Amino acid sequence: MKIFSSDMFEGRLRTVGRSSVAVNSVRAELCGGVRVAKQKFIEQLDLKLQRSIFEAEQSVKAKPERLSRLKKGVNDAATNEIEVEVFAQLASEDATLKSQLVTGRRGRICTLRGTLEDINKLSNKPGVVSVRLADTLQSPRAMDEGLSDDAHGPPIIAGIEQRENAHHFGENILVGIVDVGGFDFAHPDFLDEEGKTRFTRIWDQADQAGRHRKQPKNYDYGGEITDEHMNHAIASSQSAGLPAHLLEPQSQMAAGSHGTHVASIAAGKSGICRHAKIAGVLLSLPTSELDRRLSFYDTARIVHAVDYLLDIGKELEVDAVTVNISLGTNGGAHDDSSAMSRWIDYALTQPGRAVCVAAGNAGQEAPQHARDIGFIMGRIHTSGRIVASDLETRLDWVVVGDGIEDISENELEIWYAPQDRIAVQVRPPGGDWTTMVKPGEFMKNKLLPDRTVLSIFNELYDTGNGHNRISIYLAPFMTQEAVVGIAPGVWSVRLIGQQIRDGRYHGWIERDDPMEIARIGERAYWRFPSFFAEATNVDNSSISTLACGARIVGVANLDADQERINPSSSQGPTRDGREKPDIAAPGTNILAANGFDDDARWIAKSGTSMASPYVAGVAGLMLAIAPQLTAAQIIGILRRTAAPLPGHTFEWRNDAGFGGIDVGACLDEALAAGEMRDVGAGD
Repeated sequence: MKIFSSDMFEGRLRTVGRSSVAVNSVRAELCGGVRVAKQKFIEQLDLKLQRSIFEAEQSVKAKPERLSRLKKGVNDAATNEIEVEVFAQLASEDATLKSQLVTGRRGRICTLRGTLEDINKLSNKPGVVSVRLADTLQSPRAMDEGLSDDAHGPPIIAGIEQRENAHHFGENILVGIVDVGGFDFAHPDFLDEEGKTRFTRIWDQADQAGRHRKQPKNYDYGGEITDEHMNHAIASSQSAGLPAHLLEPQSQMAAGSHGTHVASIAAGKSGICRHAKIAGVLLSLPTSELDRRLSFYDTARIVHAVDYLLDIGKELEVDAVTVNISLGTNGGAHDDSSAMSRWIDYALTQPGRAVCVAAGNAGQEAPQHARDIGFIMGRIHTSGRIVASDLETRLDWVVVGDGIEDISENELEIWYAPQDRIAVQVRPPGGDWTTMVKPGEFMKNKLLPDRTVLSIFNELYDTGNGHNRISIYLAPFMTQEAVVGIAPGVWSVRLIGQQIRDGRYHGWIERDDPMEIARIGERAYWRFPSFFAEATNVDNSSISTLACGARIVGVANLDADQERINPSSSQGPTRDGREKPDIAAPGTNILAANGFDDDARWIAKSGTSMASPYVAGVAGLMLAIAPQLTAAQIIGILRRTAAPLPGHTFEWRNDAGFGGIDVGACLDEALAAGEMRDVGAGD
């Protein structure tokens, strides 16, 4: 699932009100960092109160003090019924913030959870620099390939067996997997010689605890499944006549589960770190709209997951921990300024740790064959330069119609330099240009003649990186009487240079994967991705925001059989010009464990989701050889040893990074790490 972007709340709650079952079935989900505190509250919403919630939600942004200006009465009720999960930046590492709202901390960054009113009060305390909404998680886009004859798994890699005496297949390493879909801990790929699972822990963040499960230490949500629980289920499975995963269930147990497949590549018996201990964190990514309203599924949950896995490593006294995250988002500045990136980078300053993140699957810019529409998911980035004041440029943004109503929230973020001042106008299909929105201005919830709801924010000096951002939201019109999707066609965005000293800009579209929500009469209601027109799309810098961290390994999808990068693999560089992705690894047609399906134990999948755990497993072997390695050193070794693809040089490329991973060379470099030879004469 996606991780929605933005500190901006605009458009995240729709004014739906008390409505029919049909209309409720297409009611859009909340932002992942926001939830309604009580289910009863949803059921009793009327249009007036829903609007007040919408206003309240918009108020917690980079400027949370706006909350204090909410009117009394029903607005106060709204602030008490809406809970948010946010990152807070403190003035210094020594600053203290004593509050029950604090759910975690790394250096100057804290995670907080509470009502809008609570967060507002806390944000006004001395030492709190800024408060930013956590970004929303989106489901990963791995492509199921079935059981094709040419599918293969990680064992094809050369260089592991002959170095086994050095790495022992990571037997005292913890491989952590942060993922979705559930972990089939009883799958044969995860069982040791005694038939016990190699999973040591599973933190199910959506579990209600209770029974024999407890909430993990330091966290007040979810339930922890221990190896004792899992092995008891395995031992009882035959006598009970039920699969072990039904005796020790998780909140998600999807056939062909993404998390199981990823764990198999990184640390299954058919994978890379074949003797490592495994721990999984199952993120709560609900599918139903009601569950989305009542749940958190955002980047705060990812940083908690990483910290949890590092703590488990300490508890088990392993030599090192390697973590894989095969999730992503297009939102944000695509530099290393996000709270999540800074949190994880801070954690990776200590040796014996590595985090690998999938680059994303938004790299395709053109059809590969006559009926291929994969480019829709790839045309997400644009960039250019306004060379002087009083000049302008135009971006074309496509919303699909063709018999469907697009009821998703479509968002475009445009980032530009702090020394510039750029105004913006929007023109709907067949319509007129809106009022110009200048820097420091906004247009909120403007109902256009076609019934699309438009919001534009032109903000100066983002608190994360100091740069300027234009955020444009296209939202459907929803009431209890009618549901009207976003007007289909080409939406034009005009950027007007008012004061230009640099002029460069980058823009990214953040949107949902294609999904039919409901049919009402003859109309089909979809969450459907918008995309840039061919002339506007710029085929680079589509890499997931999560893979942009300085010490995080960003991984591209190598089609090993074709000796080329898979066309869907996202590209770099980052917006601030850094070389990401770092490396490419086999991620096309990879055979690994098929979770929660006793009839078909193996399945082939493709995507950067498959490439990233490959590298996480290799990082685990490197750390097994040299636990003193830092995350920065691991990235250095990966870049140094990368093998250029046919026709490429050793230079970094925006699709392949520094080339395909060479496992044997990585392990040899790890063996030699830290060795220095004295060549001085000496007396």
